[in-house]
Amino acid sequence: MQSLVKKMTARELVLCGLFTALTAIGAFIRIPVPVVPFTLQFLFTMLAGILLGGRLGSLSVAIYVLLGLIGLPVFTEGGGPAYIFQPTFGYLIGFIIASWVTGQIANTAGARPSFKRLLAADFAGMAIVYALGLLYCYFISNFYLGKVVSVWMVFLYGFILAAPGDAALCILAAAIGKKILSMIR
Repeated sequence: MQSLVKKMTARELVLCGLFTALTAIGAFIRIPVPVVPFTLQFLFTMLAGILLGGRLGSLSVAIYVLLGLIGLPVFTEGGGPAYIFQPTFGYLIGFIIASWVTGQIANTAGARPSFKRLLAADFAGMAIVYALGLLYCYFISNFYLGKVVSVWMVFLYGFILAAPGDAALCILAAAIGKKILSMIR
């Protein structure tokens, strides 16, 4: 059993906690744009993957989601186990997987990844977040909540209107990640 679970150092525990907190704070930093709420959760989940690596980055985001599911109001619209029935919950699941993928891609080369690699890692993470978020939104809305929502409406509100802001956050995360990694490696 011990070989399956790598012991975490105090530094790793602190960094995971930091990114869990930053992701929670990012849910409440709202950038006013019309129609679609825009927060900084995505930025911090991508930075978690870049700076902590896939395993620890996804762990920090998974802890954030778990905290929200047990009732802490860390999500943009509260928290609690019933949040899994929110149409946007798929994006939260996507954050966990995206942080892992981003970390894996960003840190495969070893030393200091290039800006281009970090940007590719972020966009791969973004694709995962949107794929899971859009699918979840469509299915939970139509088959559980009983709200008839077309594929086009989900795509329009869940991707077309939201993706430009997250694409900008991908660029920002790559730039911040590159700068921080050059200082610590």
